Amino acid sequence: MPGIGLLNEKPLHASLKAWYARPGDRFEVPVDGFVIDIVRDDLLLEIQTGGFASIHAKLARLVPSHRTRLVHPIAQEKWIVHPTSTRRKSPRRGRVEDLFWEMVSIPRLAAHRNFSLEVLMIREEEVRRRDDRRGWRRGGWVVAERRLLDVVDRVVFEKPEDWLALLPPPGGSSRSPRARSRR
Repeated sequence: MPGIGLLNEKPLHASLKAWYARPGDRFEVPVDGFVIDIVRDDLLLEIQTGGFASIHAKLARLVPSHRTRLVHPIAQEKWIVHPTSTRRKSPRRGRVEDLFWEMVSIPRLAAHRNFSLEVLMIREEEVRRRDDRRGWRRGGWVVAERRLLDVVDRVVFEKPEDWLALLPPPGGSSRSPRARSRR
């Protein structure tokens, strides 16, 4: 089944898959009626660059019987590129805590023993183009593609306790908003 899932693969997804790959990994492997991005030994790796709602059904079916890791990038630094060849840095800086907006789509999976989530903090380029029909909310501009510039950090959530690192400690003083990070 070569080529499955590659036809609609966007540049950011393809770059993350290449960055994440190790020798011996298998790509675009059919498992239980789904195509998995990367299979590494007995671990299924799914890269999700968009919202988690669209992958909920797939994860709900795979996690009970397979070790599954969802890999999700968050843009810590973003450069916006317009067709006029202008390039500017976005003032918005993504943080690990941004993933909570997505976790509402898969809340029960966070505590499942077969599920883990890896957040990749990245630097990316967002290429925009004009489309007055689709981009009316942003003055006619839509995101044409996202490109990986660099992976800055990784944060892995493997068990419920890992999520506690994101919560402020009792008493209100801040502590580092990070779970265990490893390369």
